[in-house]
Amino acid sequence: MLGGFRADFLAVHLVWAGTFFVLGAVVGAGWLRPPFSGIASGIVSLTALTVCILLTGGLASPLFPAFYTVPLFVTVFVPGQRLPVWTAIGGTLVAVVLMTWLSHVPWTVFGSQCISLVFVFAVSAHGAETFRKLRTAERTAHLERVEALRRLAESESRRARVERQRAEVERLVVVGQLAAGVAHEVNNPLAYVKSNLHYLQEEWAHGVPEDLEDVRRVLDETQQGVMRIQQIVTDLRLFSREAPDGAESCDVAETLAEAQRLASVRLRSLGVVERDVAPGLAPARVTARHLVQVLVNLLLNAADALEAARSSKPAHVMLRARMDDGRVRVEVEDNGPGIPEAALPRLFEPFFTTKPPGKGTGLGLALCRDYVARAGGTLEAENRAEGGARFILRLPVAGTSSPPVHRETSAPVDANAEPAAE
Repeated sequence: MLGGFRADFLAVHLVWAGTFFVLGAVVGAGWLRPPFSGIASGIVSLTALTVCILLTGGLASPLFPAFYTVPLFVTVFVPGQRLPVWTAIGGTLVAVVLMTWLSHVPWTVFGSQCISLVFVFAVSAHGAETFRKLRTAERTAHLERVEALRRLAESESRRARVERQRAEVERLVVVGQLAAGVAHEVNNPLAYVKSNLHYLQEEWAHGVPEDLEDVRRVLDETQQGVMRIQQIVTDLRLFSREAPDGAESCDVAETLAEAQRLASVRLRSLGVVERDVAPGLAPARVTARHLVQVLVNLLLNAADALEAARSSKPAHVMLRARMDDGRVRVEVEDNGPGIPEAALPRLFEPFFTTKPPGKGTGLGLALCRDYVARAGGTLEAENRAEGGARFILRLPVAGTSSPPVHRETSAPVDANAEPAAE
């Protein structure tokens, strides 16, 4: 019975504590893992508790109710593990049988103890099984979330790759449209280069010409023709080359001039192109490459509309840029047939086009709006009251302290003339 100091009782507790200390070190070192760590803890606790109960009176010991807690403690400290819990239940039952036999009490007492033990065993087993199911469901849900995130990342990566490929396809479509007019554009300067070389050959066939000033003039014209051919080829090569986007700031005036120069292979035979850039225009916060592609797309669309209209009035295309409420406003308008009212709401939808089958991809305007939106701007379309279509870009201003000043005239420029270099 309890009362007073007992060396054997203290020794059991010291051995119990020391065993758990060693067991903790073994588990910490990774030499013993669940479920075997739980089984070892249960066996050590049951053994020590059985000895303590036998030393303090057996079934009559005040420590005997602690037997009921062993399966519960194992369930709590080794959650979700079936084997340690059932080992604790079996070990507790064996310990009770052993103490009943050693205490020489009637087996009816053992029967009454078993009724309580069965309840505790059922609670322990049910708790362990429920916790195991919860942990399994949680782990499954976590794995499903990880898999969903992985698939989402892959989907986003594929979407970005498809977007880049789509943009590249549309850019090459524009290059193809420009290339259709390159042969004609190169042929004109090539013709007078050839004519001038033939003239010089005839002049020098009979010795040194008397009029060297005329020879110098012919050579200058020939050089201009060669430079014109070089400019056409260089512009087309730079536009078609896949290159980094570059700095997110561009000179709008220079970009408009470059876009007009690129589109001139289609525009120069149609009529008049007017370019109007307000003085002191701030740089726009958009890459020059993307803005050039947007403007070339819009100019080629204008050329297609003007060619399809076959109107008797002279074709007229207007490029305009100015500041508007703290943003750079760029307009591209023409005097063609305009945009059908039914098509306006869907004009920027991917794969929607008003052109005949085989003429357009339906991606050009969608990509144009996407480029502008990524820069923080907007792209809108409307019909002019006097006839024709107007596309309006509103772009944010780049963060510069001293925007460059450009002196541009608003006088009409013949499309057959080369745009002035900026």
